[in-house]
Amino acid sequence: MFDKKKKPPYTDLLGKTNRIVEATQIKGDVFSHADFRLDGELIGNFTSNGKLVIGPSGKVIGEIVCKNVDIEGVFNGKITAHELLNIKATATVEGDVCVGKLAIEPGALFTATCVMKNPEINHPDGTQSK
Repeated sequence: MFDKKKKPPYTDLLGKTNRIVEATQIKGDVFSHADFRLDGELIGNFTSNGKLVIGPSGKVIGEIVCKNVDIEGVFNGKITAHELLNIKATATVEGDVCVGKLAIEPGALFTATCVMKNPEINHPDGTQSK
């Protein structure tokens, strides 16, 4: 009689952030629909339709595929940021980078190959953005 309208998937996750704290080490792959903050260490791959923040004490060794990435800590591997990769002054980035847009603060260590792609990119969930 009273049909509730279904929300699009994952809209209830907007504004929520997962967090891995300092002194935590994860070995394996992580997939998240929500935003994610990493202050610990990840050895493996990370995929998200949201934003990943690697805090000042955070470290990732592996592959990242996200909409947006902010790095304040250490990264070594391959990054695909569909929209923006923001590298802070405290960051160390090594490896391969593929981005829509790139911002690097003075003082950051950036030793990577970098390719800037067309903003019309396929996301991990199969959607496209412009």
